[in-house]
Amino acid sequence: MDHGVVTFQDDFAIRPDEVARAAEERGFESIFFIDHTHIPVRRTTPYPLGGDLPKDYYHNHDLFVAMSFAAAATKKIKIGSGICLVIERDVITLAKEVASLDSLSNGRVIFGIGGGWNREEMEDHGTDFTTRWKRLRESIEAMKAIWRDDEAEYHGELVDFEKIWSWPKPVQKPHPPILLGGHGEKAFDRVIRYCDGWMPLTWVDKNIIPEIRELRERAKRAGRDPQTISVTVFGAKPDPEELTAYAEAGVERVLFGLPNAGPDKVLPALDRLAKLRG
Repeated sequence: MDHGVVTFQDDFAIRPDEVARAAEERGFESIFFIDHTHIPVRRTTPYPLGGDLPKDYYHNHDLFVAMSFAAAATKKIKIGSGICLVIERDVITLAKEVASLDSLSNGRVIFGIGGGWNREEMEDHGTDFTTRWKRLRESIEAMKAIWRDDEAEYHGELVDFEKIWSWPKPVQKPHPPILLGGHGEKAFDRVIRYCDGWMPLTWVDKNIIPEIRELRERAKRAGRDPQTISVTVFGAKPDPEELTAYAEAGVERVLFGLPNAGPDKVLPALDRLAKLRG
């Protein structure tokens, strides 16, 4: 089981290139960055964890700028989005960004995606909260076509374009791994239908291991080989017993959260987490 880390890439914290280089030096398999373009000042959507929304959510550097800095500063570590709010981005531009980053990093991109929770944030981008999951599916299907075809086209209800040329194509074939962040039966159906893996959040769901078994059973019933679906646990605790249980359940990767702080706090945290690999 691989160990990775996730960070908010805030403008008041350690730089994304610096933390990626430090994580690579300590042997971590991957580093993931989060995605919020902005946070509306006036909103009714509650913070999922309760209380006031931390400033980390609106002080973060752009996702793909941070990922690019991290990729340019490293050689081996995988660079992930955890998660990319696809429904807030132009599909053709996003396909170009992911493919370009995968090309320039020599195939190190992991594409974590999700539908988002902040209604007002996505509405500022013109996305209807009630149709965000349909938009997400159509966007991913369209991006796969752009990555695969020399003359790509897609015709959906919410995403629609005639034949286009778009290069580069991703280094990873047929495309970088697509991991869905989400929970519940509908999330499993989405993973099985158009993703390569599931990325559950521990602070949303603490019963991940039984749900891994459920996901695999649902995949079998849908006619998909469960071995083609990876599991990345987002926000894993640095607990040896819990990590052993994840490994025994067939989890491919665990991601540990890093403090949203400067190098004086982040680097010692990386040192402590690195010891868990034994």
